[in-house]
Amino acid sequence: IDIIGMAILTLFTARLATVLVGYGFNIYRAKRGKDATLERSLNAILRVIKIIIWALAIIFFLDNLGFKISAVIAGLGIGGIAVALAAQAILGDLFSYFAILFDRPFEVGDFIILGDYLGTIEHIGIKTTRIRSLSGEQVVLSNTDLTKSRLRNYKRMGKRRVVFKIGVTYQTTLEQLKTIPGIIENIIKGIEDTTFDRAHFFSYGDFSLIFETVYYVMSRDYNKYMDTQQEINFAIKKEFEARGMEFAYPTQTLYLTKSAE
Repeated sequence: IDIIGMAILTLFTARLATVLVGYGFNIYRAKRGKDATLERSLNAILRVIKIIIWALAIIFFLDNLGFKISAVIAGLGIGGIAVALAAQAILGDLFSYFAILFDRPFEVGDFIILGDYLGTIEHIGIKTTRIRSLSGEQVVLSNTDLTKSRLRNYKRMGKRRVVFKIGVTYQTTLEQLKTIPGIIENIIKGIEDTTFDRAHFFSYGDFSLIFETVYYVMSRDYNKYMDTQQEINFAIKKEFEARGMEFAYPTQTLYLTKSAE
């Protein structure tokens, strides 16, 4: 009777624990929304947790029946230490995978820059994450390297801040210089999905008078940014030509003197 009661108690406790864990995972799923990758990962983690719960339940039950489980566990512990030391890198990647899964610094489809690597996330695995670079090849990085590094996630960028500079010749008159910020402002404000911030006479360069402009493209798409910048460049060139202003480029002036004989 004691054995039957212990078996029922162990079974009930293990079953209750698995139900509670499953309920907690369902709440987490509901908060995160539909995500196929997250769903697969959570299911895999849930299976591992359930296996651990039932393994502990069996050990508890056998221990109460009088089996010397402590000696077996001690033996397994020594072997487990050896395995853990041998698989330290794999375990590090596994824990990094869990950190990526729950913290979600990036997701499949995000465009990231990590050091010299840049591309779109294609797959987040237990040990590695795969990135499709702009040049087409697939870059495979360990999860540990990803969590230890500083990365930039452009997919989550709401708008893009753009800073660019132009230089005009020193022959440009003061009256012409004063009109340049207004010219650039009007050009940017006339383009859709852009927000003008500022345009200023920035500094005196070695061979040019430098103006700095800051504006925002209200999109994270890189092609949209390049199309916008190209349109601005064309418009600035057109306005400068109409006003007789010239862009500067590196030049040298040589002064020759005739030596006295």
